[in-house]
Amino acid sequence: MKQILQDLKDGGTHVVDVPAPAVRPGHVLVRSAVSLISAGTERMLVEFGRSNMLAKARQQPDKVRMVLDKVKTDGLAPTIKAVRSKLDQPLPLGYSNVGIILEVGEDITDLAVGDLIVSNGPHAEIVCVPRNLCAKVPEGVSEESAAFTVLAAIALQGIRLINPSLGENIVVTGLGLIGLVAVQLLRANGCNVMGIDTDSGRVAMAAQLGARAVDLSAGEDPLESAAVFSNGRGVDAVLLTASTKSDEPVHQAAEMCRKRGRIVLVGVTGLKLSRADFYEKEISFQVSCSYGPGRYDPAYEDQGQDYPFGLVRWTEQRNFEAVLDLMAAGSLSVDSLISHRFPIDAAGQAYDLLASESPLGIVLEYPVDDSADRLASSDRVVVLNDGQARKAGKGIIGMIGSGNYASGTLIPAFRDAGATLGIIVSAGGVSSVHSGKKFGFESATTDADTVPASESVDTVVVATRHDTHARYAVPALQSGKHVFVEKPLAINRAELDQIEAAYATASGQPILMVGFNRRFSPLTEKLKALLDTKSEPKSFIMTVNAGAVPDDHWVQDPVQGGGRIIGEACHFIDLLRFLAASPIVSVSSMQMGVAPGINIRDDKASISLAFADGSFGTVHYLANGHRSFPKERLEVFCGGAVLQLDNFRSLLGFGWPGFARMKLRRQDKGNAACVAAFIKAVREGSAAPIPAEEIFEVSRATFDAVDGFSASG
Repeated sequence: MKQILQDLKDGGTHVVDVPAPAVRPGHVLVRSAVSLISAGTERMLVEFGRSNMLAKARQQPDKVRMVLDKVKTDGLAPTIKAVRSKLDQPLPLGYSNVGIILEVGEDITDLAVGDLIVSNGPHAEIVCVPRNLCAKVPEGVSEESAAFTVLAAIALQGIRLINPSLGENIVVTGLGLIGLVAVQLLRANGCNVMGIDTDSGRVAMAAQLGARAVDLSAGEDPLESAAVFSNGRGVDAVLLTASTKSDEPVHQAAEMCRKRGRIVLVGVTGLKLSRADFYEKEISFQVSCSYGPGRYDPAYEDQGQDYPFGLVRWTEQRNFEAVLDLMAAGSLSVDSLISHRFPIDAAGQAYDLLASESPLGIVLEYPVDDSADRLASSDRVVVLNDGQARKAGKGIIGMIGSGNYASGTLIPAFRDAGATLGIIVSAGGVSSVHSGKKFGFESATTDADTVPASESVDTVVVATRHDTHARYAVPALQSGKHVFVEKPLAINRAELDQIEAAYATASGQPILMVGFNRRFSPLTEKLKALLDTKSEPKSFIMTVNAGAVPDDHWVQDPVQGGGRIIGEACHFIDLLRFLAASPIVSVSSMQMGVAPGINIRDDKASISLAFADGSFGTVHYLANGHRSFPKERLEVFCGGAVLQLDNFRSLLGFGWPGFARMKLRRQDKGNAACVAAFIKAVREGSAAPIPAEEIFEVSRATFDAVDGFSASG
């Protein structure tokens, strides 16, 4: 299928063939009929992409600070690599889609195949959208009109925050698509409306829609006009729908408001507010969030947990329905807002127009295939390379997952290790095609479940979210394939038991590997060689300055990510197990105590390990530090000497005969060496780089640490 993607490096907009997505539980699969380009949001994205690196940095000062902090801890080269990797990821464009349902996922009972719906799906021939982000189109509303629903819901949410009453005087500053829709919605609400813009054509359209229109390009004074409009009393509210870096719209809005007036920002403006503007009049100011309550809430959008109707009357999905009802009743008309129509194949021309001129509603049209009422499985695979250059031998990989870590670290490591890149998978299809073309995979697909049993690969690499690792590892082992799982191996004991059972009964003695790369770092190897010269037990202190992750991030979710101890601290349990070279015999742990404002406590924890040879170690996993401090520091005390490993860039020896210092030019956490060791074992049929029993042991120790939090309170 075709989808529109933007290159963030140069701003280029491309129509790309990608595999169609598969339907997911709580989602619907839709064949697109039309979609609407957002002249505001998408123009900003195109302009950002087409700007140079300095201009990009100026537009995102917060990201610049993050980059500078990363340079301090990880070094310049890894930071540049991370930034380039981020900019290299193509961006799907669009969020206003209309189409026919092809498939419905589990738990969907109120929508059916064949229904015409609107959604916030991207510009693509087939989209997969969650139930709470779509709404059925009523009779009498055309596909083109319905395409304005999501954008109109943005205007509607801003108006709901203003809370206008019949007869109030409301100003709309910025008469783009959202502003012109807002004029109609406010008029339908019984308000007197004044519209302000610098575009004479849009000002004229606002006047036709019943607004008192102010043309700034003609020299009209907005403050004087607002005074006349409000009979000298000041306007009741201002809805800011403009897109500008200037602070002037907010200043003007405050000046034209009456005492206790309201200002709601829907667009993007400068926000250097003057206290004097707001103080004397006690003006309220609020920023509106997109389509309404539920936006950016994973529980609502991704998991389908609706808000109670009696408590949250207007969610984003119910705002969609309200807009469609207004269209059906004739209270909202958008036909005059359509300025251009382009077929999906000519989308590049549409975006060139968007960047060079000031069009209003650009509608993209998709080919109609009346015979295809359901999706063919072949649509979920895109051939990228005919496979004629395939290398003989073992190590033909199927890569499940193509996110930032997979594309930035794992895939280059497998390529450089000499693996044959067979098939690559991503849920949406975009990242798998991008990475597949970039690194030379033979094909890309969205159907991950077909890979573990695929005859075209002998090695499966799992780099998806943590809750899916066992789902893909178990059938791959049952098929006798080698398996590389990016940590963790599993997120609970039941999954671990399943993987152990599959490994124990697998035919052909496949290799099971987890991406515990720290033990493969050159500095770790040097440290291990030094420790091997000592016969007495060792004492380890591992300090991990993990950094804060938002409470609602998927990795914090016990169901999806398993929490950060299972998801990341397993790395350091494995590192100490490797350096001790002795089995773990006991695990104890403690998390931060209950305290006001601390919702997640287990990412601020201490884990103590005891080893069979008398060694012991402590992993301090702390998410409450500062990012400028080294992220990972290991101190080893043994035989009257000390070794200090700092962030896998330097190793210091104190009282160590013949060794004082080893420093790398750049940070090396052992990612490439870890993958190379795995591929070498696969190709040569040699022993696994990490014994499977050791992997299972570390996984169980990690679960023991998490269980210990309950015991310690």
